[in-house]
Amino acid sequence: MALAMRLTVPVAAALLAYSVAPVATQPVPPSAKPEMMLENCPGLISSRKPRVVPAALAGDQVRVSYIGHATFLIESPRLVRMATDYNNYVRPPMLPDIVTMNHAHSTHYTDSPEPGIKHVLRGWGASPDEPARHDLHYQDVRVRNVPTNIRSWGGGTERHGNSIFIFEIANMCVAHLGHLHHTLTQTQLNEIGRIDAVMFPVDGGVTLDREGMIDVLVALKAPVMIPMHSFSAFSLNGFVQRAKEREGWPFEVMDVPSVVLSKSTAPTAPKILVLPGR
Repeated sequence: MALAMRLTVPVAAALLAYSVAPVATQPVPPSAKPEMMLENCPGLISSRKPRVVPAALAGDQVRVSYIGHATFLIESPRLVRMATDYNNYVRPPMLPDIVTMNHAHSTHYTDSPEPGIKHVLRGWGASPDEPARHDLHYQDVRVRNVPTNIRSWGGGTERHGNSIFIFEIANMCVAHLGHLHHTLTQTQLNEIGRIDAVMFPVDGGVTLDREGMIDVLVALKAPVMIPMHSFSAFSLNGFVQRAKEREGWPFEVMDVPSVVLSKSTAPTAPKILVLPGR
């Protein structure tokens, strides 16, 4: 599926038609932590049937499918499957080979990953002084991380409680910002490197605020920007409208929750790509 598609509905109507289930109202186990308020880069919604039959990928292609909340399924040309912010509530319909997780609260990680997952990459370390460090090479993919901080439940800071995961596939770099709570330092940006596509939260409250998130996207300079973690069409609409006002970024609302990316089909200027999901 080519990246460029014709937008046939107005901005507001398209985004209002995009429905996101209120994940924030999902029951959380008593032991879980609730949602907290305060150029160096070398189908699929949970519990539903895929709306399209995935086709085989060419050697320069990556498929990104939105499962819901902060979880995406990323597939390589050799069909290595990776699930982001893997948890007990929103999971892909097939067993991933690699899962990444973050520590913000229980819809971003699980203590009981499914047996058979080959690699479980937690985005936090054993202690605040020991950040997670991953650099996994598996078949035709490389997965690495850049640690960031999150707000603690008591209003302080949990150092290195989140990781930005970077997936290097088919000569592309795809980044997932996880539960990002702050803008990025130049050191972190240098470590992330050049990015071709980025998945980023747009709730504007429990993660980084709207202006700060736009600052991060400006710094990353990714041609393809895919929003997640919106909780509602209202917050998604607000973010997209503000990004268009401030940076002039166009956007596109997809009909299906899956897109195939490659360098040959990437836009020449930054673009927001909205995948339907919950």
